[in-house]
Amino acid sequence: MDGTTERVRAHFDAIGETEWDRLADSPRARVSFELHRRLLAEWIKPGDAVLEVGAGPGRFTIELARLGAQVTVTDLSSVQLDLNEQHVQHAGYQDAVAARFVLDIRDVAQLGEETFDAVIAYGGPLSYVFEDAPVAFGQLVRVVRPGGIVLASVMATVGSLRYFLPLALNELDQYGGVFYDHIVATGDLRDIPGSHTCQMYRWREIELLIAPAPCRLVAASASNCMSLGDADLIERLEADPERWRWFVDWEAALCREPGALDGGTHTIFAVQRTEIPAP
Repeated sequence: MDGTTERVRAHFDAIGETEWDRLADSPRARVSFELHRRLLAEWIKPGDAVLEVGAGPGRFTIELARLGAQVTVTDLSSVQLDLNEQHVQHAGYQDAVAARFVLDIRDVAQLGEETFDAVIAYGGPLSYVFEDAPVAFGQLVRVVRPGGIVLASVMATVGSLRYFLPLALNELDQYGGVFYDHIVATGDLRDIPGSHTCQMYRWREIELLIAPAPCRLVAASASNCMSLGDADLIERLEADPERWRWFVDWEAALCREPGALDGGTHTIFAVQRTEIPAP
């Protein structure tokens, strides 16, 4: 592994079970989970052979199993894969897992072209490979059959800077304007000591990432939009089931508006492979 990859692997080894809690520990996080889940429900069909890259401790593995998919589970972290097995077994869906092994997203091509009906790369695995993201994304598309779906999420530059502005201002004081000028321009967090080592994206950069691959964009959503606002208000809304259903439906619709795609801490997108093999 190169140094950056080792930092990413060590990070996910170290946080362990915290990654399981990440999408359930606040109303905002639960909205994010629901936005990701709805896109799975929209595109994954019973019987689909699905490759899950960066599967983590299993929240989306379980959702894929509930949708009737057969899932090949992979992650860079062996610790996360162990947790995945534990949580999936506890939920009663181990039979839905076709295989489980360590895999770098840059090595997906070794699994063969046109092998899966869908690939899921939630949680930002494309955000951890920096300059290698175009090659990695191309492999995700090539490993699905023509007509197959790739669903991915990445960290988002604009929405993250807005949401984490207090932290950003503290780091600006600590490390200086040159560091943050670089971050705002590139979305690259590798040079901030002790920061989460990842690449954040603007929507136009995602479009550039998609463009060379044999695919077409079929869905895109911010994660999140309104639920990144007043935390106390969002908590009060969640306490009222009727209003919460209304709010989450609005959130899901508004997050797909073109003007919202840069506004979340993450961006979710789905592409469909279009290339037809030669006869």
